[in-house]
Amino acid sequence: MSTSSPKKSNDKSLQTEGCVDTYHLWVFHNEKPKAGRRLKLLEADEIVFALPLIYRLISLADFNVRAEWFVDLELEERNSHYIKLSESLSALNQQRKGVADLTKALAESNRLLNRYFSDYGWRMVRKELSQIKKRKKKSHIEISNDLVMQLKEYMAANQIDTFDQAIDSLLSDQRTLVQLELKEAE
Repeated sequence: MSTSSPKKSNDKSLQTEGCVDTYHLWVFHNEKPKAGRRLKLLEADEIVFALPLIYRLISLADFNVRAEWFVDLELEERNSHYIKLSESLSALNQQRKGVADLTKALAESNRLLNRYFSDYGWRMVRKELSQIKKRKKKSHIEISNDLVMQLKEYMAANQIDTFDQAIDSLLSDQRTLVQLELKEAE
């Protein structure tokens, strides 16, 4: 007796009607690479970072600048795909702002993205998206050169490699001192 839902397995590429169970995987236009990482489509947690990038890249003006990034289509078909993709991304963005389930809207946007970008183009989009996500994880603070020198001395004395580790160590030491002072005060 067959059921409508697929069985779970360790393979995260399990597909159900064109959508991937856990990941949304790229469907290659040309021959699928034999090695390397799987190429993913958008995931729900990437929408905030990805939409501005994708809106910038899908413009019809960029079509001529980065022709190899897009599937080769006739002008009318390209314009039609552009309109459908823009509408789908707008709907996805609106649903993201609300409390609606993004599954269907994300699946539709991913399907259209897969039809719009070439294999090479989507790989470049993922590369740019990865860079954006990396930049969002790091913060830059300005500190005086005197503090930098003191941190470097502390790092050398304590065999610490990075500023992150040095600051973490100092904060950890501070927490320990506060806890000791609290115990002594009891």
